[in-house]
Parts: sequence; C-alpha cells; structure tokens
Amino acid sequence: MTEIWETIARLAGRLEEHSTLPREQRILLQLLKIQEEAGEVAEAVIGAMGQNPRKGHSHTWEDVEAEICDVIVSGMVALSRMNPEAATVFARHMEGIVARDLNTAQKVEKAEMAEKAEKAEKAEGVEGR
Repeated sequence: MTEIWETIARLAGRLEEHSTLPREQRILLQLLKIQEEAGEVAEAVIGAMGQNPRKGHSHTWEDVEAEICDVIVSGMVALSRMNPEAATVFARHMEGIVARDLNTAQKVEKAEMAEKAEKAEKAEGVEGR
C-alpha cells in the first residue's frame, strides 16, 4: 500500500507544481474532480447497458471499472493534497469502518449461528420425547 500512496503523492505534487491558484482553490478544484470522475462512471454504466439512444452500447464493463478507479485515485489525490499524512488518515478511517461494519457483521453472524444451534437443540429435544 505504501507504493500506491507514494504514487498518489507524486501525482498530487505534480498538480501542486502546475497550479498557481491559492491552496484553498486547488483543493476545491480537486474535490470537484471527484464529482467529474463520478459522472464518467455514470456515463460508462449507461453506455455499458446501452441506455443512451444516440450512442447505444458505447462502453464496456471494463470501461466502468476504469472509471471507478479514476474516482478512487481522484479521491486519494484530494486527500493527499489536503493532508500530507493522507495514508495515515485513510488507514485510521479504514480501521473505523472495519470496527463499525465488519466486526458488527461478525457479531451478528455469531449471534445468528448461536440462535440456529439453540433452535436445533430444542428441536432435537422435542423429537426425543
């Protein structure tokens, strides 16, 4: 993951060197870039499903995947431009997601398994009478 964040830092640095705008405006434009890329995902999905009457099947699902990657990279670059410790910020955020969503899901799965086992034991008790 470090190599990815190094590449992101290089991309962010290139953009920073290119722009003469104040920092706040550079960040704002980078945040808008995420939305632009998300729009390209939507366009690719419509094209992959052949739902644009003028264009027909203009995209593939591989195009959709590539556009999703562009959204992710744009988001990572935005985070990097906002905070030089972007990798740490992202890792900490992922830890929170794991704690909130995956650990909770595991607890629910364990509770469901225990409930099923309890029902099976009761059913066996009824059958054994």
